[in-house]
Amino acid sequence: MTAPQNTPAGRGAEGRDRLARALRDARADAAVSGVRAGQDAGMSQSKISKIERGLLLPSVDDVAALCRVYGIAGGRRTELVSLAEGLRQEASSRVIMARGVSEFQRRVTRIEADASLVRSFEPALVLGALQTREYTRRIFDDPRDKVSTEEAEASVEARQERHRALRDGTTGYRLIMHEGALRWHVGSPSTMVDQIEQIAAIATRVGSTTVGIIPWTTPVHVFPGHAFDIYDEDAVVVATETATATLTGAADIATYTELFTELEKLACFGAEAVVHLERIAGEYRALSGR
Repeated sequence: MTAPQNTPAGRGAEGRDRLARALRDARADAAVSGVRAGQDAGMSQSKISKIERGLLLPSVDDVAALCRVYGIAGGRRTELVSLAEGLRQEASSRVIMARGVSEFQRRVTRIEADASLVRSFEPALVLGALQTREYTRRIFDDPRDKVSTEEAEASVEARQERHRALRDGTTGYRLIMHEGALRWHVGSPSTMVDQIEQIAAIATRVGSTTVGIIPWTTPVHVFPGHAFDIYDEDAVVVATETATATLTGAADIATYTELFTELEKLACFGAEAVVHLERIAGEYRALSGR
């Protein structure tokens, strides 16, 4: 296959696909299950799956470990390790930007389904996985987005699919918002009351989802300026005004993991979070006369 124009041989999407396919075929040839491969290589079965489907770019050490497990040596091992090294260098030198709204939402749903733990923070809006249908629809009504009616509705449905994953999926979620995100008055007081009540219901439900609220009265020592999601220890998705960036560099992931740990120290969880949610909802009820 010819490398894409302006893309070094073995790099880009073609290189990622080739590496994923090579590792998938090597495991099949070695007759090793995904679970066993993960155990022997020191990684999870979920990570093996994401690598083989091209959802996660493995590190050089990951590829070397898998070569050992699959019995790949000599020139073939050198080839795969070199390919991984080149792809990682390429990934660290640029940010992968996504602009297709509904397709991005569907991609996020797939990534979340494969993750063991998703950690998310949002300073200005309700986190996507917690949004009601009406709240999401109001967001996509923003005339600056220039999103078609069909694309907006597809995005609403894709985001609702993420909400269902909180209830029915096996992924663990740890979700944190600042109170300011709930003070951003979207649509109407009634829309906000319904939205906050849904968050409270999720926050009190026993399961794999934990919701944290940082009250405005809590002094802070960190200042994140944008929303972000951490998928296991594999990738960070960062929201910008015009697009969404996927970061896979180890240093980037470590930076956001450390930031999230500090945000957890500021947040209230469980019943304490619900107290603050009820306080905010009460103020919106007063505005709406409910």
